[in-house]
Amino acid sequence: MFRKVHVRLAALCAGITIFILLVMSCGFLYISERGLRTSSFAAFQNDMDALITSLEQQTIITHEWLSRIEDNGTYLINVIDNGVPFLYNERNTPEQKRLFSAAWETCNSRLEVEPLLSAFDTWHMEYPFSSSGGTRNDYYACVITSQRNTGTFQVMVLCSMEPLLSQIRTQRLLFLGLNLLASAALALFSWYFTRQLLRPLEENQRQQNQFIASASHELRTPLAVILSCASASMRASRQEQAHFLESIQSEGLRMSRLIDDMLLLTQAGDCRWTIQKRPSEPDTLLLDTFEAFEAMAAEQSIRFHIELPEEAVPPVLCDPERIRQVLSILLHNAFSYTKKGGLVRLSLRYDGKTVRFLVADNGIGIPDEEKKKIFERFYRADQARSEKGHFGLGLCIAAEIVRAHHGRIQVSDTPGGGSTFTITL
Repeated sequence: MFRKVHVRLAALCAGITIFILLVMSCGFLYISERGLRTSSFAAFQNDMDALITSLEQQTIITHEWLSRIEDNGTYLINVIDNGVPFLYNERNTPEQKRLFSAAWETCNSRLEVEPLLSAFDTWHMEYPFSSSGGTRNDYYACVITSQRNTGTFQVMVLCSMEPLLSQIRTQRLLFLGLNLLASAALALFSWYFTRQLLRPLEENQRQQNQFIASASHELRTPLAVILSCASASMRASRQEQAHFLESIQSEGLRMSRLIDDMLLLTQAGDCRWTIQKRPSEPDTLLLDTFEAFEAMAAEQSIRFHIELPEEAVPPVLCDPERIRQVLSILLHNAFSYTKKGGLVRLSLRYDGKTVRFLVADNGIGIPDEEKKKIFERFYRADQARSEKGHFGLGLCIAAEIVRAHHGRIQVSDTPGGGSTFTITL
């Protein structure tokens, strides 16, 4: 399911970003091409203004002057003197002659009213011109009409737009290449980004499935015992029925504790925990917890010590009931995995910035490869899965409570063997 969602989400993300990229690129390309055409036509008009100024200063039009104007093929010139083609026009190739013929026709179609010229007046017009008669412009054309004492003198100047069109094609190819590279990069990024986005959801679903499977496994055992005892009590004597009922009650209480723990974790996952923080004396909190577990330590023949700093520790902002719950979970584990005659130590540390509660034992310890897993739901060492009455939820609940206080809970090895849990607030 997640793979299909990943593919669709990556395609959607890439499609939207690539579409935006293409729209912006086309808009920029249009503006750029429009600017190139405008600046190119403006440059042509400036050249024609200089040509007209030079033409007005010439008393005699020579072939040498016209050749300089053509500038080695940059411009093509066609001259008509009093309606008669200039001899210079014979240098044009047949193709160029047809080109000028079409240009003169276009010029005449643009002139709705022939301008009235007085003596020594000069009139000119610049316009884009298509040699094929289509909508694509291949040339810039300039028509110059000069009225002199000797008559009317007309000049047609054509400038090829091929350099401009070549620049536009190069720019389009460049934009196409950049868009292809950017689209590929966006597709890869979308694939990676959506994968990272879905990874927590996938992990969450995996944990939920694992949680359901583990909860079902844990509930199946006491339920099987209850059903078995209920079935056996129907055929048993009164004295035996009391024993079966006691087993049913014990397993029912065990199921109740498990369900309570699961509901507590569900509330933590839904952020429905109520953490009522208030200034609390950490040494008093530790002493209360120590006194509550002294009887359990004596019953199990375990030495139980408490260590408090000599200097005064300022109050810490926390929910004291929740912190006691965390300490109780850690102490229950410490007593469960420490042999008779062992030592469990409850300590308080203060370094001026943080307060640390430590629960240390010299029991069986925790292997390094399992230290990162012990705070997961239903995780227990294999040797403890079927004993001690533990469900593997205590440390997970403790971690959630500490996380709700924006603190840290860590585990390390106790010197000489065992485990030390540290809560930092």
